Parts: sequence; C-alpha cells; structure tokens
Amino acid sequence: MNITLKDNSVLKAENGKTVGEIAKGISEGLFRNAVCGKVNGELVDLSYKIEGDCALEIVTLKDKEGLNVFRHTASHVLAQAVKSIYPTCKLAIGPVIENGFYYDIDFKTPINQEDLKKIEAEMQKIVKSDLPIERFTLPKKDALKTMDNFDEPYKKELIEDLPKGAEISFYKQGDFVDLCRGPHLPSTGRIKAFKLTSVTGAYWRGDEKNKMLTRIYGTAFEKKSELEEYLAAVEEAKKRDHNKLGRELGIFMTEDVVGQGLPIIMPKGAKILQILTRFVEDEEEKRGFMLTKTPYMAKHDLYRISGHWDHYRDKMFILGDENSPEAMALRPMTCPFQYQIYKNGLKSYRDLPCRYAETATLFRKEASGEMHGLIRVRQFTLSDGHIVCTPDQIEEEFKRCLDLSYYFLECLGLKEDVTFRFSKRGKSDKAKYIDNDKAWQDTEARMKTILDDLGIDYVEADGEAAFYGPKLDVQIKNVYGKEDTLITLQLDFAAGHSFGMTYIDENGEKQTPFVIHRSSIGCYERTLALLIEKYGGAFPLWLAPVQVKVIAVTERNAAYAEAVAKELESRGLRAEADIRNEKIGYKIREARLEKVPYFFVVGDKEAEENTVSVWSRKEGDLGGMAKADAFAKLLEENATKRV
Repeated sequence: MNITLKDNSVLKAENGKTVGEIAKGISEGLFRNAVCGKVNGELVDLSYKIEGDCALEIVTLKDKEGLNVFRHTASHVLAQAVKSIYPTCKLAIGPVIENGFYYDIDFKTPINQEDLKKIEAEMQKIVKSDLPIERFTLPKKDALKTMDNFDEPYKKELIEDLPKGAEISFYKQGDFVDLCRGPHLPSTGRIKAFKLTSVTGAYWRGDEKNKMLTRIYGTAFEKKSELEEYLAAVEEAKKRDHNKLGRELGIFMTEDVVGQGLPIIMPKGAKILQILTRFVEDEEEKRGFMLTKTPYMAKHDLYRISGHWDHYRDKMFILGDENSPEAMALRPMTCPFQYQIYKNGLKSYRDLPCRYAETATLFRKEASGEMHGLIRVRQFTLSDGHIVCTPDQIEEEFKRCLDLSYYFLECLGLKEDVTFRFSKRGKSDKAKYIDNDKAWQDTEARMKTILDDLGIDYVEADGEAAFYGPKLDVQIKNVYGKEDTLITLQLDFAAGHSFGMTYIDENGEKQTPFVIHRSSIGCYERTLALLIEKYGGAFPLWLAPVQVKVIAVTERNAAYAEAVAKELESRGLRAEADIRNEKIGYKIREARLEKVPYFFVVGDKEAEENTVSVWSRKEGDLGGMAKADAFAKLLEENATKRV
C-alpha cells in the first residue's frame, strides 16, 4: 500500500501495518515521540492497523492534538485512581479542556482539596505500572450490558443517546474500562508530570435539573519542568484574576442568595461600564448607527419567526409554560426587535444600509459549570447591533464594522491580544442549522473572500457558526489562557426572508435585504473582566473609576483638599478628597493599593502657594506643580485615551 506522509513523500508498506510500526520504520526517534496518528484526517491510536492507501501523519506532543491525547489519557488515569480508592463512585465524563482536563464523578460522600493528594498518589502507582491501554468495540446492546455490569449509570445514559447500529469503543488499562472515542497513549507509563489542581461542583450535562457531580480538574505535561513552569504561571495569574481583583477593588461581587451567573456590579464597576457605554454609543452614532431601546422579553411567536425557538430554546429563559400560546421568553439577543423597527415603513434602496445599535441587557441560560466571574454570566450587557443592507453593500458594511471594533480594541489596549476565528457550519450536525445548503455555501464563500481581501490571519472552525450563517469571532484569552469570544460579526442569509423584510430596488421591484449581526465591543461584563486582568486593576486614566485622589496631610488642609477635588470634578475628572484623620503614609499606601492613577498630596505649603504635589502611578513622584499645570497634564492624558 502507498502511504502519503505529511511532507507529501510516499512510503510503501505492507497492508495491516500499525501506525506505530510505520512510525518506527521512519525513525526510532519519531516512534518514541509519537502519541497517535492521523489517518486521512482522523485521529487514531498507534495500534491502529492501516488497510490500503492513505494519508498519514504521526502526531507528537509538539502538536496540540498530541498534547490533548496525552491529557485525555491522564484523565483516564485519574478515573482509574478514583475508582480504586472510591469503588462505589460513578463516572460521568472526562474531557480535555484548555491547559488540562477534568473528570465529573458522582461520589457517595463529598471529597475536598485535601483528598486530591491521595488520588495523585494512586495515579503515580498506575503510571509506574505502565499498564498497556487497549481499545475494543462493542455493539450498542453489549455496550449497555457492559456498563450495567460495571454499575455505571452515566455511561449507560451516554450510550443510549448513540444511534442503534453504532459500534461503541472502550479503552482498557489493567482492570479499568472506560467508554471513550479515543485515541489514547499506548500505555500509562508516559504520563510522568501531572497535577490535580482543584475540585468543584458541576451538574450532570450542565443541567440544574440533574444531580450535582464532583468535578476534579488537572493538568499533565511530558516533563516535570514544564509542569512546574505552568503551575508557577497559574500562581502568578491568580494575582491578576478578575474574580480576586474585582472584589478587592470594589468593582463587583457575587452572592449565593442572588444566584449563579448574576454578578452585582458595585459603584466603581458601574462607573467603568458607564464610561465604556458612553464611549461606544458616541462612536457608533458618529459612524451612522441609530440607537434603539427594545423590550427585555417577547412572546414565543417572535422567536419562532427568528428561528431561535427551534435552534436556541435550550439557552433561553422561558417564562411560564412554554407550550402555552401566551408563553414569553427573556431576550437572548435584540435582532428580532430591531427587525420590527426596519419593517416600520416602506424602504427604498436609497434608505439602505439601516444601521441599528443597542446597549442591550440580554439573558442566556448558561450551564452552571460554564459560568465564570464576569466572563460568562446569565444576564449581561451587549453592544448589540444589526445592519440591514443590499447584497452589494455587504463587503463595505462588514469592513466598517471591523474597523469600528479595531478602534475600540486599540483604545482599550487589547488589539494585540486578539486572534480571529472563521466559524462555519458543522459538516455532521446539520440539525443545528437552518437547512439551506446553497445559502450556506454561498455565504461562507463570501465571508472567506472578505476575510482574505482584508488580509486577516484566521483559523477555520467547523461547527461554530450561528444557526443562520457564518461568523468572524474575535477571540481573546483570559489570564489563565482560556479562550473566549470577545466580538462577533455574522452574516445572516435567513432573517430577511423569515421576517418578510423588503426594500424597493432601483427598478421599482421588491427585494429581500441581507443582515449583518455585530457586537462592536462585545459583552461589557466580559470586556471589563479582561481589562481588570490585562491591567491588574490598574486601569488607564480614562477608564479609572477614581482618576485622582487629593490627600490632605493634616486636618487643617482638609478644606483645600476638598476645593482641589471639586475643581478637578468641574473640569470633568473623577476625583476624591481623602481628609480622614489618618497618617499621611497610611493614606498614600491605601491610594496605591487602590491603584489610583494619580494622587495629589496637599499640605500647608501647597495650600499657601495654590499648588499640588503630584504622584503618578506610571511616573512616580513628579513633585510640586501649579494647579493649572497639573490639571492640564491630566486633561490631556484623559482626552487622548492613552493606555
């Protein structure tokens, strides 16, 4: 048989050779480093037998896919160790995630962080035993019986969801057997460096109606030095975690009595969001967007027309009985409402594009295990917007939207931190999407042309599109390296038809417009979280909730300190006067801990000379300055939005 390798060279081999044997034939070094293979684009074990001509890639730990397989095997080692120590526990799922893995487990009695040590010790024994890992498959009926014999109800539930004729794969290491698609390492001995990092709760399948399981997080590396480097980076990241800093700096808080995914924004956080909102809305209006204010809820009829009822209902908060004709739902987005505005009156091609924008409070039913601080919440504020345009306006409007987002990212100091993802329809799960193959092909091709013309360096992601069309996702990583979507631009080929939107073209004929969905700065709460982490809570002057603290040296300087603060406020700067009867060193230290960009110290000398002693977080002690000069310096920096 002929095997085409990654470098396009062709290797001749006997039928039935395994991927591992092929790798060994190429070189001993490649075989030692191999994790799995990729045959015709599909990941397979090293023990996989090749029958016939194919394209083959040997995957190592240098490849992201190889590291994922390595860590997935580590999650199986974790599960085996847990079953050894807690034989009555029930296993759920154990996937790979960014920078590690987790396993959801149903324990009879709760475990805590301290219990992770003995689980790690048991994992070490399994690794030391270097148990061979073997794959086998069973028909669905036998697979269910096998999991029944092992008393694994969660695995049975997963199998029951699979098609009737499916061949279901398992992996065996020692006496331990787990349901898994694979692939895996050939044995447990290669996982030398691992660490269980935390234990939390997570509902089975992310549904609060289901039982709360225990989720054990971990990570694994080939070398101990890599693990130590990663753990050190995590400890450093914890110092910049927006959950920690946000609470310490009085930006936001959470309370169990309020509910998961519902952060309470405190005065300083509200001030930052107000600054961002005004900045965004002002710029949107300058660029031709019309601001709207639409309802927080609507009848289910509206969402049936939009397609959300069929394709997005699981993410929506439905009020009352969803089968009732009067069923209402909290809005997960504003598009159906803004379409009603467009339809209010006849439109000519001369009226297009119509650009609508709204600072919208939205609601999405995120799974409990997915929520994280301000980054993923159930109620959030989105810089939502929609452009209704003619087909020949799509390219120009898309570019204008991207230019607007670039401007905001640059002002926030985030432009260099983002990457781009071209999200397309999944090839396998077409039920998630509007059924129109030609429209999908045409719209995806059109977006690809736009992105290529703009010279955007993007990755393609199948299965990440919206249900109505492809999108460009602007991706960013949080302080722990987990990637989230910050901004999206989406092409929608369906909304115009679904909502009966029309315009009269230059020939007097009715035509259906196209829709572009866009978020100019994304979710404000997520943006705030990323800014907290980016700047470690030390915001640029224009974003700081308190820009200047005026600190009185003694009580007799209080009146002058308050007068300076009021004068700053009259110039449009956010200032506070600290006139407490505390030592000056204490008040200065507190201002530094609060990460205030500037503080002015005023004592007898400053009051007498009508000056201020200026300290800058960036530049340090700037000494005494005339008030007018100090004010001018701050006003100039504030106006230019320097980061």
